[in-house]
Amino acid sequence: MGFNPIVDQGKCKGCEECVDVCPVEVFEMQNEKSVPVNADDCLGCESCVEVCEEGAITVEET
Repeated sequence: MGFNPIVDQGKCKGCEECVDVCPVEVFEMQNEKSVPVNADDCLGCESCVEVCEEGAITVEET
């Protein structure tokens, strides 16, 4: 079982909090928005969900 982090680009304000908090560097900033470029590495800890004030990130089990 794995995890799939999803960023709602319409809600993302580009604060980079998720980039900073992720222990396995899943996220990267592209065009001032967060993008899960290493989604396969996601641990499912949901630290990114907790720090996202915009509610732009969800993590689904795969």
